[in-house]
Amino acid sequence: MEQLDLFNTETQKKNTIVKHENKPVLQKPSISDLNDTNTKPEEKKYVQLIKPLSKNDPPKPSKRGRKSFKEINLDVALLDIPDDETLYKKQYYSITEVAEWFHVNPSLLRFWENEFDILKPRKNRKGDRLFRPEDVKNLRTIYYLLRQQKYSIEGAKQLLKDNRQKAEMQIQLVECLTKFRSFLLELRANLGT
Repeated sequence: MEQLDLFNTETQKKNTIVKHENKPVLQKPSISDLNDTNTKPEEKKYVQLIKPLSKNDPPKPSKRGRKSFKEINLDVALLDIPDDETLYKKQYYSITEVAEWFHVNPSLLRFWENEFDILKPRKNRKGDRLFRPEDVKNLRTIYYLLRQQKYSIEGAKQLLKDNRQKAEMQIQLVECLTKFRSFLLELRANLGT
């Protein structure tokens, strides 16, 4: 049987092999080799799309892996949880909706559900989790302890077991102070100083 070499033409154009002391050495193709008139238009398109990285280009932030503590602290202040009036307008919220409010993945909410006894969302026949407003408030307490106060999971469990009312009072105090701070910042911006 005859074996087809589909890439023979491309490898000949891109890499030339030079024998030096019985050792083959690969050389980079020159610009004239890449801009040959014999090359196909598709190959030229690929060559034109590749641009070398300059030293002035800032490195792009990585989207994979864990966030740094600085990024987590910035995200903590940006929670989009609605106030109590709008929260109690609906009986149930989907897990994706709640995850968007807290800026976390739904998998983290499922993990917290397994770890903490106070978080018990309802499930429909299909198995989708439906969070009641009470569950959202409990989730806010868990989020506050883990992300803002930097408790470990075991420490947060113990605190919720011993002093749940104290933790909820701290959350209410922090929310009032942040609302007051935003009001003062807005007032300062309106005064023009």
